Amino acid sequence: MRKAPTLLALLALLLFLPLPARAGGGGPVPAPPGLTATEVSFTGHGGLTLRGTVLKPPGTAPRAGVVLVTGSGAGVPREHLRTEAVEFARRGLAVLIYDKRSAGYTLFRRSYSELADDALGAVRTLRAQPGVDPARVGVWGLSEGGWVAPLAASRSRDVAFVIVVGGNAMTPLRQQIWNEASELRRAGVRGSLIDRGKHNFARLAGDIGLFAEAHHDAQGVLARVRQPLLGVWGDRDLLTPPQENPPLFARALRRGGNTHYTFRYFRDADHGLHQTPDGGRTRGEALAPGYADLVAGWVRDVTSGRLPNADAPTPPRQDHPTVVAPPSAWWEGKWAQLFAAVLFLVAFAAYPLTALARRVRGRRGVANGWARTLAATGAAGFLGAFFYLFSLVMGKGTATGPLLFGRPLPWVLLQVTAVLAVVALVGTVLRWRREVPRGERVRVGLLLVAGAVFVPWAFYWGLL
Repeated sequence: MRKAPTLLALLALLLFLPLPARAGGGGPVPAPPGLTATEVSFTGHGGLTLRGTVLKPPGTAPRAGVVLVTGSGAGVPREHLRTEAVEFARRGLAVLIYDKRSAGYTLFRRSYSELADDALGAVRTLRAQPGVDPARVGVWGLSEGGWVAPLAASRSRDVAFVIVVGGNAMTPLRQQIWNEASELRRAGVRGSLIDRGKHNFARLAGDIGLFAEAHHDAQGVLARVRQPLLGVWGDRDLLTPPQENPPLFARALRRGGNTHYTFRYFRDADHGLHQTPDGGRTRGEALAPGYADLVAGWVRDVTSGRLPNADAPTPPRQDHPTVVAPPSAWWEGKWAQLFAAVLFLVAFAAYPLTALARRVRGRRGVANGWARTLAATGAAGFLGAFFYLFSLVMGKGTATGPLLFGRPLPWVLLQVTAVLAVVALVGTVLRWRREVPRGERVRVGLLLVAGAVFVPWAFYWGLL
């Protein structure tokens, strides 16, 4: 992969979407009452050794098993899925949970392919455990794991079934844009900050290449899945669009000839199918009532040959639709944005710096108030928009500030600044035609070029 120039890399550090969890130290999970716990290790992608725990009821009778694949974050410890593992095991399944890799998984780099290889290593290990029927072992994936688990299943016939929880059949970038827009809407924000500012900011991160797996082809993967699939969503999911994803899953599976899927939805359940007391903002300790029973019963059925046939009831409603986020066209992509950024930094800074240098030398140019205003407002609009959008990324939608007619006050001030820049551009053009001396024409001409580019740039980012 070609590396972006240094400036793009620096931009990407600021453009990347919410940080994944820090690497956490995993460790053995003690056996809860009525269950056995067996510590295991296995080889994941690249020869990496991963460690986990198998929880199951006592006894040697062969039983179905499931490997749990967690959501985003480097080094997520197996304890994170302990509640699910215990509840599934108490209903008769053998469950393997493991510490997620941190090697090769960073803020800016992750590979669903590598994570799928890790999951298949766990499947091989669980299939070899005493008391587990190797023909009845499947994978379960939560959130990011909802992209990983189907990919693992598409690669191996050893996987008997697939379960996705809060899963997406859309690209990670499209899902993340919806997630961020939802946070802003819950804060009362409306208008161009959501529709253009944040939307295009996220797309630029994907273009630069440091929004990992931004355009992962989830539907292409699902079309290659031949195993029965259970999809489960909570109606209070604030991270994954619960209304749009089930039809996308069904369409992709049918395209590959697979009609053996079941979709279910749970009231007052969050992204991970835990009960939530406040509409999804807070996760409760307990799983949604009936969820663990559904998983255990569905696994028993499909591993006994009783396959579902396109069982997909109407999904719950979501507050607002997603927006398709394809890779940017050439005129809006990383190179166009880099060109605009360099032009603005050079042109808007050159005008006042040149004036300062002349003053230091004792030479005075012709005062041009419009040009000075254009340089100041253009620079403020460009830098201000960039850093404000960055603050929203780091604050995850909580740094909006006071609202004025559904727009954060900082965004309103940036929009006013952009309008002033346009007015100053017109004034500078009129002044150029009448009275700009020959010696001023180079720096004023460069300023006019930057101002002319600033207008469509500001429209694109929602400042105009």
